[in-house]
Amino acid sequence: MAQLLAVVGGGDLSTHAVLALEALRKAADRRNQPIALELRGAPGGNPLPDETIRNAGAVLLVGSGDLGEGRFGALHRARAAITDVLTDVNAVLDRALSGSVDTPTATAAAGTKRIVAITSCPTGIAHTFMAAEGLQAAADALGHSIRIETQGSVGARDTLTAAEIAAADIVLIAADTGVDRTRFAGKRLYATNTKAAIRDGKSLIATALAEAQMHAAGGTTEAAAEKPDTAEGKAGAYKHLMTGVSFMLPFVVAGGLLIALAFAVGGIDAMAPGHEGTLGYALGQIGAKGAFALIVPALAGYIAYSIADRPGIAPGMVGGMLAANLQAGFLGGIAAGFIAGYTARFLNQHIRLHKNLEGLKPVLILPLLATTITGLLMIYVVGVPVAAVLSALTAWLKGMQGASALVLGLVLGGMMAIDMGGPINKAAYASAAALLSSGVDAPMAAVMLGGMTPPLGLALATRLFPARFTKPEREAGGAAAVLGAAFITEGAIPFAAADPLRVIPSLVAGSAVAGALALTLGVTLKVPHGGLFVLPIPNAVTNPLGAVLALAAGTLVTAMLAGLLKKRPA
Repeated sequence: MAQLLAVVGGGDLSTHAVLALEALRKAADRRNQPIALELRGAPGGNPLPDETIRNAGAVLLVGSGDLGEGRFGALHRARAAITDVLTDVNAVLDRALSGSVDTPTATAAAGTKRIVAITSCPTGIAHTFMAAEGLQAAADALGHSIRIETQGSVGARDTLTAAEIAAADIVLIAADTGVDRTRFAGKRLYATNTKAAIRDGKSLIATALAEAQMHAAGGTTEAAAEKPDTAEGKAGAYKHLMTGVSFMLPFVVAGGLLIALAFAVGGIDAMAPGHEGTLGYALGQIGAKGAFALIVPALAGYIAYSIADRPGIAPGMVGGMLAANLQAGFLGGIAAGFIAGYTARFLNQHIRLHKNLEGLKPVLILPLLATTITGLLMIYVVGVPVAAVLSALTAWLKGMQGASALVLGLVLGGMMAIDMGGPINKAAYASAAALLSSGVDAPMAAVMLGGMTPPLGLALATRLFPARFTKPEREAGGAAAVLGAAFITEGAIPFAAADPLRVIPSLVAGSAVAGALALTLGVTLKVPHGGLFVLPIPNAVTNPLGAVLALAAGTLVTAMLAGLLKKRPA
């Protein structure tokens, strides 16, 4: 039996890539199929030896990015997305071993297009890479060449080069956040959201090739500057808010953990004035006076950036700082971001100068006018009423107990499971993350535990009720457990897509129970991500035992309901 080679692309999608690699190893072992595996782009990835490549019968290329395809010469090859492997590894192996493969051609077909793409989502974790996988698989199936840059939680990976952009036929942006388009002046560009790439990458590529508009310098598309008709144009305020949230999150994470560490090192009064000079006091100052002080300006600045591109950053951040100083908090920051963004965009579109003076617009005229207008509106119109609303909201949330905590927990937890990373999920998450900047950390606990419950509950259901799930679903249960533990709700999507009418209600019920118990038991969370991995961090979680109990209860509810409601596979 000829040996099969498998190369799995790593990069930012490292957790998914490792899971896919192990799924291939186990599936091949069950078939007694010799297989040599390489995790591409990861330290210790064990590159395939030349002798192994020479003696192989076929190669399976999984994932995106540079897979070193040139090494394989005339070897038969098959391609698959990482999500395909995690969903149905046996089908992927069948395709690789059956001879239903993609053979490289010496020259591109006449209809082949060169595409460069960017994918990005607010947290930069799951949807970013699911969209990239969807586009890669679709381009491979359609015979197009594609290079994808992912703008994830640790910055851009597989960054597009100037030569690649120059050679591309179109630029495709699938993002739920604002993306800097300066590099793409003079190229045909089509923009949409990540969901379009995840759901139907082939249709998206076909639409992009047909409808892409020439992108002009200055951030507008020549044919569609006044009337955007793409999915991205329709996203509107939601996309702008998510852009601000995505840039805000690192400040929340760093500040929250530093404050927790300050209490761990110096005790509950580590930040009191009498403790100057101690390590606990220093950590508290960095977290509270440094990182937390920048949360609202970052939120406002990057909302404005999403609306008006670079001219919006300065007025947005100044407006955000004023919101913080006026005690208007994250609500004021959101208002400042939208005011600054739309003001800067209006001024940029309507101020016309002689070409010799045009250089003054970005460095003098726009910052001065937009910042002045935003600042005056924040001080005289927006600041005081928004501060009053925020104060009332904060007082209510901090005083929650009994029925009010139960209801809020039910709502937030349920929202996390309804669309598993979609707009409803992100709305709950963004609200809870923003509240951290105002010192309200209970909603974040309900959101994180509610978001972990769907994949964990389904993973447990595949073990308690194996007869209710197909063999590929049972194998995907292990991957779902890992994703759930890391607070990646999207691990439940393959199960929900296969049987939405039974699975989604099970997910919502379990997440609602987890959220309600979390708030009822007084669980709070100072960081907006991390899943189970933040539990050992001192003071990051208040009442960690309550958090574990809430998560266990929600997971059990989802597992039991899914097992009882699902029908046996045919």
